Amino acid sequence: MNILDLLTKNEKTLLKYEEYKENSYLFYQDEKCTKIGIIIKGSIKIAAYSTLGNELIFNVLHINQIFGNNLLFSSSPFYKGDVIALEDCLIAYLDKNDLLKILNQNKEFLLNYLKIQSDFGKELNSKIKLLSLNGATERLVFFLEENDGQYEYKTINDLANLLNLQRETLSRTISLLIKKKIIQRKNKTLILI
Repeated sequence: MNILDLLTKNEKTLLKYEEYKENSYLFYQDEKCTKIGIIIKGSIKIAAYSTLGNELIFNVLHINQIFGNNLLFSSSPFYKGDVIALEDCLIAYLDKNDLLKILNQNKEFLLNYLKIQSDFGKELNSKIKLLSLNGATERLVFFLEENDGQYEYKTINDLANLLNLQRETLSRTISLLIKKKIIQRKNKTLILI
């Protein structure tokens, strides 16, 4: 269910919609976050770059997911990376004051918003655990376990970025795990056996 479906007709008038083309920037690193964004169409990534120029993807978000919600009430409400459209997007924005008004008046919206926040915290803990694993094999197997035993990827580069691995290392690891019959690949889906 889309959290926007929980808004009343009057509350929906508080939303501001923006369209973005693929590869366009929604927000830049260090820009102040003053509103939450809810993805209506498309997908985005939040990424930064290391001093060596390597892309570090913090998160990839899709339809019905929210961004900015963890920064909005933070003591340091600044984006830690660039927010970039991975494809053409439509985003619904809700500024801080309007969000507070809705959270005070709409209990069902409040409960779903808190669930989203809690789920994000769980995902963040999972990401931290993933990054604490040393080997590529451990990371890939853990990642598949966390995704119900399978994951469909667009490109090996995207998956390597999610796992914080070099593309070549991930490719070798996938080949090795297929050979050992630990995983199988069907098109662009990896399946834990």
